[in-house]
Amino acid sequence: MRHLQKAAQIIFDKKGFNILAIDVRGSSTLTDYVLFGEGSVDRHVIAIAKEIIDILKKEGERPIHVEGLEVGDWIVIDYLDYMIHLFMPGLRDKYQLETLFQEGEIIELKIELNESSSG
Repeated sequence: MRHLQKAAQIIFDKKGFNILAIDVRGSSTLTDYVLFGEGSVDRHVIAIAKEIIDILKKEGERPIHVEGLEVGDWIVIDYLDYMIHLFMPGLRDKYQLETLFQEGEIIELKIELNESSSG
């Protein structure tokens, strides 16, 4: 869960938005937690994803699979215990993945609002 929180902070620090984390342990066999976020354009989404991957790798976390990094409209970073979905605006609304996890519990993220964001 610490790495999920860290990923959410990275999304915020890189000026991502619409950040939402859901605990799906009781309702999903794929993963325990799902984190959603958005970037303004494809390059922004790619930059957020690369930052998450790089920082978490330094902490010993390596994704088992990354999908969409070449295009950037929807990127999935799978860490097995948690999955991160990053979207361009509009695609998240179009696919409405949150509806797949309605039985999950929304996690209260503790995002630090600091002036020295790395964006």
